[in-house]
Amino acid sequence: MKLECLILILFSYPAFGQAVVATPPLTNDEIVTRYLKNGAWKYPILWPEWQLYLDSAISLNPNYAYLYQQKAMPYFRQGKYEAALEILDKAVIVNAQAYIDYRAYMKCIFGSRHKEAILDFIEAKKLKGEKGYVMDHSYDFYIGLCYIQLNEFTKAIEFLKKSIENIEKTSGASWVHWFDYFYAGIAFQELQNHEEAIAYFDKSIANHKNFSDAKYYKVISLYRLKKYDEAKSLLLECEFDFRAGYAINEPNSKHEIYPYGISQELIDILKR
Repeated sequence: MKLECLILILFSYPAFGQAVVATPPLTNDEIVTRYLKNGAWKYPILWPEWQLYLDSAISLNPNYAYLYQQKAMPYFRQGKYEAALEILDKAVIVNAQAYIDYRAYMKCIFGSRHKEAILDFIEAKKLKGEKGYVMDHSYDFYIGLCYIQLNEFTKAIEFLKKSIENIEKTSGASWVHWFDYFYAGIAFQELQNHEEAIAYFDKSIANHKNFSDAKYYKVISLYRLKKYDEAKSLLLECEFDFRAGYAINEPNSKHEIYPYGISQELIDILKR
């Protein structure tokens, strides 16, 4: 019996003098390959497998911010903004430099937390510079958009003009995104300054000749100025362009309606 116990002990442990080799941790690239490329990304984003693979990846490296961003995405798509932002907060804690502006964008467009988004963009400016960009637009553009959503139109114009002027100075007016001009026009229209609104809508259309949304709101300002014939003609153009698919077309516009986005129903109301 003693001999059997001794044999069991000897074979249960490494041989004397033999080092125990620890398995090296996976690199971030290896984690992405194993758990995202060969895992989560092979499934539709809303399937539970996506979350299971991300949870496994995060357990291996909870300090890899990108994993939290990937885990949060399905919840944003489902409109579960509270849950999504709680996860995205972890990405910002781990790597604010990389994700503070992305969180600000998601709060602005998806989460409808416009006051919080403004604070995030201000922090992003401190970390990444006054003229930073995220998702194809400047921080000042998004701050202006947030102020529009807060009905603070004068402040919105201040930041949208700053965004426009920075691009005009560095690259020229043709490089200004039609969105910058469009939302500046919206802010002026909300202030009942229809001449100035039309001037900005015209600049938006000049940079995107089929932009139905800008044409729609220009029609409203033309109507307010009693330019009925011009308004009627432009509305026909607006509807043609809208039906051809030339409406707001941003990276996430298919998942979330952008502020002041138009619809056929709105066009029909103007036609009446």
